[in-house]
This record gives sequence, structure tokens and C-alpha cells, in this order.
Amino acid sequence: MKVFKFVFFTIITIVLVVVLNSKNGDIPPLGKFLNPMSGFWANSEYTAIKAPEQLTLEGLEEPVKIYWDKDLIPHIFAENDHDLYFAEGYTIAFHRLWQMEFQLYKTAGRLSEILGPLTLSLDQQQRRKGLAYSANWMLDEVKKDKAIYEMLQAYSDGVNAYIATLDYKDLPIEYKLLDYEPEPFSPYKICLLLKEMSDQLSSGEADLENTNMARLLGKDTFNFLFPDRDPGIDPIITAGTKFDFEPLKVANPNDSLPLAKIKQVINKPDPKNGSNSFAVAGSKTASGNVLLANEPDLGLNLPSIWYAAHLHSPSVNVMGAVFPGSPGITIGFTDSIAFGFTNAKRDVADWFYIQFRNDDRDEYLYEGKWLKTQKVIEEIIVRGEDTKYDTVIYTHFGPVTYDRNFKGNGEQVNFAFRWTAHDTSNDFRLFYHFNRGKNYNDYLEGLKYYSGPPQNIVYGDVHGNIAMWVQGKFPVKYPEQGKFLMDGRYSKYDWGPFIPQQQNIHELNPARNFVSSANQHPADATYPYYVYDYNYEHYRNRRINDRLKIMQGIKPEDMMKLQNDNYNFLAYENLTFMLDSLDTGKMVASTREVYQLLRKWDYFNDPERVAPIYFEEWWDQFYELLWDEFDTMTVAVYKPHNYHTSVLMKNNPALAFADVLGTSRKETIKDVLSMTFASALDSVESWKSNHSVDLTWANFKNTTIQHLMRLEPFSVSNVQIGGNHGIVNAASRRHGPSWRMVVELDKAGVKAWGVYPGSQTGNPGNPTYADMVTPWATGKYLSLQFTSQQADLAADATLVQTLNPSKK
Repeated sequence: MKVFKFVFFTIITIVLVVVLNSKNGDIPPLGKFLNPMSGFWANSEYTAIKAPEQLTLEGLEEPVKIYWDKDLIPHIFAENDHDLYFAEGYTIAFHRLWQMEFQLYKTAGRLSEILGPLTLSLDQQQRRKGLAYSANWMLDEVKKDKAIYEMLQAYSDGVNAYIATLDYKDLPIEYKLLDYEPEPFSPYKICLLLKEMSDQLSSGEADLENTNMARLLGKDTFNFLFPDRDPGIDPIITAGTKFDFEPLKVANPNDSLPLAKIKQVINKPDPKNGSNSFAVAGSKTASGNVLLANEPDLGLNLPSIWYAAHLHSPSVNVMGAVFPGSPGITIGFTDSIAFGFTNAKRDVADWFYIQFRNDDRDEYLYEGKWLKTQKVIEEIIVRGEDTKYDTVIYTHFGPVTYDRNFKGNGEQVNFAFRWTAHDTSNDFRLFYHFNRGKNYNDYLEGLKYYSGPPQNIVYGDVHGNIAMWVQGKFPVKYPEQGKFLMDGRYSKYDWGPFIPQQQNIHELNPARNFVSSANQHPADATYPYYVYDYNYEHYRNRRINDRLKIMQGIKPEDMMKLQNDNYNFLAYENLTFMLDSLDTGKMVASTREVYQLLRKWDYFNDPERVAPIYFEEWWDQFYELLWDEFDTMTVAVYKPHNYHTSVLMKNNPALAFADVLGTSRKETIKDVLSMTFASALDSVESWKSNHSVDLTWANFKNTTIQHLMRLEPFSVSNVQIGGNHGIVNAASRRHGPSWRMVVELDKAGVKAWGVYPGSQTGNPGNPTYADMVTPWATGKYLSLQFTSQQADLAADATLVQTLNPSKK
């Protein structure tokens, strides 16, 4: 009996050990996860910075000092550039390792390795975009540049040095929840990160949707609903600018559209991805110094998209924000210049119809000849299931993304993806030069190397210069080239030469004494090249320019106020017309009360206001009901943007699309406005009955900073912030200002302020986790401590850390 009991309890123990240390569906291995010594308890930190004062790391050449300030911003001082980037990689991995890896799993199409079949379709899509392959091509180019490759390698070595210090108890909690471990970092992964940014910022297009709609509606109606350019735009470069160069020419075939019949399209970047930036000359500022402001509007995530840092070596003194996983500073300032970015809306991604010779797809037709394809077998590891395989066909255009196996409706649909992000480049050179920049010539030198994603790059310096360049690699296109699906069988549709870099749109020290961009049209019709995007911005830019035109004696706090401006330009231009369309004689008391509230509103979407709720809900419902015909289309389409909708609303009272499909009568614009005003009020009443919080714009909007795994306990919801998409303070529910920076370029010492919706640490168990969310929401900024004096940094530091090289 004793032997039986021993065997029985031994088996039970083994079973429990196996069960508690194995992942079961979405449940992590409970034995490891609940272990009080090494499980999730170990991720609870009781101090803001938990790091040794002295640390020995193999790979360093000289000691490195890191001064951690009260906001957990590291000020890294190194004796050489290798150690600087090594220490930067180590330091950012210390706070953001899981985020760095997770975003790269997504880009490479590898999420299914850790998340299982739930992300298989996304992984397949990422592989078919060619992101991983183009990262390899970029790496080949980078290897030709000794300084850049050594920078990427040193950064990677620093990340790996941090990984080498970890055991299970030290892993970020997300690794424990998902039950996997970090991989070695490499220069390839840094290239992959830049492809992720290209994916987010330049892969957006509407070629197939445009082709579908032109076929369904007819070209005249399509052009009526989706014009290339609306009246009243305010471009990035001063309207009327003269361009003194001879543009390159390409032939226009003037042929009919090829057939497109796609029901589903690949996932597109968030159309709200954008940004604001502006710089003002000393003649408009109180101090006489140039002031520069930058605010990238991206997804609101935890851990944050950005990490703040200060890098110093004998050749570098730069501070600002950087993408975790990339060396150097992405947006920031040196002791002489400041630089920032907004997304340049340009069509650099096109689709080409491919005709294969047969089902083997070994050859495709081009100019009467059968060219060889390249077949890439993509192996997609799926956790808990068999490995999946997908064959991606490559042509000289790029990968055939749509075919019989993916998004092709099971038909012989073969569309190849031509995208500038596939082309080889060494874009890191731009940041290398900017991070060492002393003057405008250094800025120009950096621009030469940058191909994408296309950006409006704002500049200011201590010498009094301001500038804006719309920089990227842009093909010369005939009118409407790339706006629709093109026929890949003929070279006349293929891309021709690229616009010479010096002919890209730009201005230096314009007469209006400011430069600005907010994702609008880059130039007016005076620019001699065809410029197109399906989704230009029309409101934020005009508000910024209107303010800058009249502002004088500008101070840094005025720049901050403008970045946090909640003025609703959409409402300003449309609300009076909308209210005038209503029949007030039939209104009940509660409806009239809302009507009067909107009549008295000053158009500011401040967080505590109520009026913005009714306008935003009304506009959204009006927009959806006006364009309800698009909801019945069985192929991929999109709807006219807000600005053109407002133009049609005010100028076409009997617009055919105003007729509501679900009724027997023929409605006009006025009818649709009346119907949706009533339904908007009902929606707000419904919200009130289902929520216990006060009816305010911030509560109704519910801006949420969401954890990358969408874990509610690690997210911050109902942030009390105003604004919305289309407003300078572009904080919508899940999108908005991801980093705000203001710089004063004073020769006596550059001063700067910044903030982002998150914190330096990515650990939810750290007491400072998400501690910048409230300052960010209320328009407060951190003063960025920028100095070359280590003694000053040491006096105010929370921790002074020394990284020592190992003795050989």
C-alpha cells in the first residue's frame, strides 16, 4: 500500500508540474506565472528606476555614464559613437524590450508563432506585402556604409547585452503571459522596423477601390465625388510659389481602365495617421529665436510608440524621441538645429494586373514576352497547429499580393504591389546627419539619402533659418497614373524616372515667416508634377495657418497652446448651414434646448463641453446616411471625405445621393440633416442611460491609450482630453498626438519641452507606468534637460549609472 501511495502521489505531482508549467489556450503556464519568486510578482517594482549603479558589459570599449533624470529620461554620455549606440540599445531594451520584439513579429508576419491561428491572416498579409524581403534588401545597402552598419550593429549588441542579463523572473510580464522568450536582436530587425513605419505611413492607397467605383458609377460621377483637388485648400508650401526648374516628362497612354472586381482589400493604415509641425522665424517670436513644434499623430498605445533620450559623444549631442528598436534620435534637436516630421500624403504604392502564362505561374506577360517569376515559399509557424505554407510570386513590379489564394475571391485575380518601400535605400543616413547637424547644409545633406516613408520634414536652427522639405522617393507620373489599377502587361503603365531630389517641394525662410504642415496638399497647381493622394487633410492645416498668420511675439507656451488647440474647423464651416436647414417650428422643448446649445457654441471641442457631442454625433450620422449607397456595394469602396462632403452638402441641395435607400420618398440634403439631427439626439440619450459618468465630450469620446495586447488592466481609458480627428489636438478615441515637442533655438543654449501619452517604462508594474498621460491630456510638458555639463545632470539625477567594459 505504501508503494501504491508513493507511486500515486508521484504521478499526481508530475501531472501538476506538467500542467502548471504548460500553456493551455490563452492561459499562461500557471506554475511559472504564479511563482512568487519568478512569476508575475517579480514584475512589481517599488521604485521608478531599478538598475545597478555599476554594470559590466561585454562589448563596450570605454565606460559609459547614464544620468537618469526624474522623468526616467536617460542622458547617455559615451567616449565614442560605438559605445553611445551600444548603450542606447541596452537602455531602451531595459525599458521596452517586449514592445521592440512584438512590433517586429507583426511586421515580419510572425505573430502566429506566439498568438496561434488568430493572427494567421494578418501574418499572411504581411508576408505578401514583401516587408521582410525589402528589409533584407535595405540591409544589403546599409552594409555598404561602414558608419551606418556599425551604428546598427552596436545598437543590436547593446540590446543583446541586456537580453543576456535576463532569466525568467526578469522577463517583461508580456513574455510570461504569452509564454515565450526574446530572440537575439540584429541590424536586420532595425531595417524591419523602418519597413514597419513605411507600412504605417506610406502603404495606404485606394487604387482598387477607385477602379471599382469608376466602373460602377461611371468616370464622371467618380470625378464629381472624388476630385483630386477641392477649392479653398491651403497647401504646405506657400500658394503661388514659383518652381524654377525644367520638370521631367512621361508619356500619358490615355487608355481605358482595366477590370477590377475585388470584394476585400488588404488592411490599410489608419487614415488618421498624420501629424502637425510648424516653425516660426525670429521676427515673429518674443525672444527673436526660431521656435519649432512637432506632433506626430499616430495610434495611442502602451507602451508608447516613442522613447525619450539624450545622446552625447564627441561627435553627437542630440535629444528628443526615438522609436524603440532604432538607433539615434528620430525627432529632436542638437545644440544648433531642430527637426521634426509629418506624414507626406503622396501615392507611392500602386497595383498592376499580372497575366501568368499558366497555372504554374512560372512566367508572366510583359511587352509580348514571358518573363520569369521568383517564387518564395513562406513558412508560417502557427502555435498549437501545423505550420502553414504560402507561395508568394515576385515580379519586377513586386510581390503578387492578391491571387487565387489570398483576397482574390477564389478567381484568377493577380495583382502585383509596386511600392517605393520595396526599393533598396539607406534612410538611416538622414538621421545620422540630423543627429550631428550644425546648420542648413547638414540638413540638406541628410535629405539626399532619405527615400521613405515620404515625410514633410520641418527644420529650424540657431542661425535664424526655418525650412520645410517634402522628402521621399517620388516617381514621375502622368495625370491619374496609379490612381487606378494598371495593366502590368505593358511598359507604358510602368513607373518611369523618379523626381530629382532637388525638385522635391520645399521652401526656405518664406516671406510669411513660418512654415507648417498637417498632411494637406503639398503644393498648389503651380508645382509641375502630378501629385495625388486619396486622403488629404483639410482642416488642421488651415487652423494652424490662420493662427500663425496673425500671431506675433510668440513664446514657447504659445506654440504649446496651438498644439493643444481644440477648435473644430469642420463645425465652424458647416454647423450654421446645418442648423439653418432645420424646421424649428416643430421642435419639442428638449430638441430646442440642444438646438440653442449648438447655436451658442464657439466651436471648441474642450473636454468638459457638451455641444461637441451633439455636433460630432450629428455629423457622423449625416455622413453615413448621405452615403448609404456605398454600404450596398458588393466590392471594395470607400466614401467621399468630410471636406468634399461639406462642399456638396452646401452646394447641391438635391444631390442624388441624398435619397435614403430605406424610404419610399425622395429625400434632399435638408431632409437628411433633419432625420439625422433627430437620430443623433436619440443616440446621445441612449448613451446617457447606459453610462453613469457626466455627459461631457471627453467622457463621450472616451480616448483610450490601449496596451498593445489590448489588455484592459494595462490600458488607460476615458482620458480627459478634448480635440478629435480633424482638429489640431487630434485626439480621437484611439488615435492622436503620440509626441509633442516644442524647441526654442537659442544660441545661448537650446531649450525644449516634450510629452507623450505613456511613460518611459513599458512595465505595468512600475509606479511610473503611464505617468505622462495626464500631463499630456491637460497640455502640460516636461522640460527637457539638455546640457553637455555632466555635473549639472548628476546633481539632479535620480540615478547615475556606469556601464563598464569587461576586462579582457
